Amino acid sequence: MGRSFIGMFFVFTLGLSTLVGAAPLPAGSAADAGFSEARLARIDAHMNAAVAAGEMVGGMGLIARDGKVIYRSHWGVANRETGQPLNDETIFRWYSMSKPITSAALMMLHEEGRFALNDPIAKYLPELANLEVARSTADSALAIFSDGTQTRTVGTGDASLEGQRRPPSTRQPTIHDLLRHTAGLGYGPFGRTEVDALYREAGFPSFPGDLKTFVETLGTLPLQYDPGTKWHYSVAVAVQGRLIEVLTGQRFGAFLEERLFGPLGMDTAGFRVAPENLDRFAELYAPKGVSPKGFGERPSEAGLVVASPRISKGYIEGTPLESGGIGMVGTADEYLKFAQMMLNEGTLDGTRFLGPKTVKLMTQNHLGEVPMGLGRRGHGFGLGVSVVIDPPHTETVSSLGEYGWGGAAGTTFWVDPQENIVGVFMVQSLPHLTRLKDEFKVLTYQALMESRAP
Repeated sequence: MGRSFIGMFFVFTLGLSTLVGAAPLPAGSAADAGFSEARLARIDAHMNAAVAAGEMVGGMGLIARDGKVIYRSHWGVANRETGQPLNDETIFRWYSMSKPITSAALMMLHEEGRFALNDPIAKYLPELANLEVARSTADSALAIFSDGTQTRTVGTGDASLEGQRRPPSTRQPTIHDLLRHTAGLGYGPFGRTEVDALYREAGFPSFPGDLKTFVETLGTLPLQYDPGTKWHYSVAVAVQGRLIEVLTGQRFGAFLEERLFGPLGMDTAGFRVAPENLDRFAELYAPKGVSPKGFGERPSEAGLVVASPRISKGYIEGTPLESGGIGMVGTADEYLKFAQMMLNEGTLDGTRFLGPKTVKLMTQNHLGEVPMGLGRRGHGFGLGVSVVIDPPHTETVSSLGEYGWGGAAGTTFWVDPQENIVGVFMVQSLPHLTRLKDEFKVLTYQALMESRAP
């Protein structure tokens, strides 16, 4: 990717003289970092068995403590059909692991005074003004019409509701709502509500147009919930990308390249795999007999097949929609740099991207009494990341204040400030129906012999 110089203001405030990327994290000794090398070997045994069993074609894991990589391993291959090896240079689809990067980018602008968290979105994106609320919600099959008296059972896209008036929302969504998934927006592919049907008809979350057109179309659709009342996973992060464009006058991808990817040395990160890097792009697989949107489906038989080439077309040919929610690609080491920057409270290799108080703000629970969804017991949600607020109720090994997120193809990362640990796990099958990313985390902590948790 090309590099550019940033404005003198940012040169001064960020301490950059040139956009020379941060160096890779150095390697360290597992034993010196308090890990058992013999127990770390259990990870390879487990993952190699998963490859042999056909649960994954290939994957990669990284563990860093105190800013040094103490575990690095690859399993299987990047492309079973061609024999393409999987190594440190392999490029993966990050899918929803794009989201924390987008939110961090937006918070860089918050630090510059470009917006307040409680600003209505419509202050900057007027096409999202005066949004209405759907008659049906994901919680009920009852449609409550605006007169409050009529009800009707609602199926997907119930045609009997056409022409009925929708009530206005009790308040308009704010930027804070966008960052914590309480804006009332929907997603489309996975639900069976009125709003999900309308999103699918509009082509969401994938979309043929750019971010501007995406948001303009979104403004014609109803909200799933009143803002602030529910945590609902949504297209909110794509809207954050458009907000960055309006606030800066830059294309979203260009802003990321200038302010994050370039200075962090994330050379292949972006929304498209450069032609010269296509031989490094991992193949995408799918469980046999399961559709690309078949999360929760049972596969018809064991094993993985090559996913439809249509799914990866935008990554190879390019797409006008630079979706900060699902659209980024890059290597495992590149994502590790971003995660380590967050663990370092906003800095890496002497370059500051965010202030320590901003990172702490992002990585605290912002939901209050509103429960998080997706079955994430023991978790709250911050600004772009899930946050562990009750470790025992996560029903797995975790630390209070740990944060992170995952992607639809089975990738994940987490940051554990108590233990000063970052974990990154990469695999490529969609929809991902294994527990490999959770098992990688459990296997990481069973090898930790020197805990620093209080």
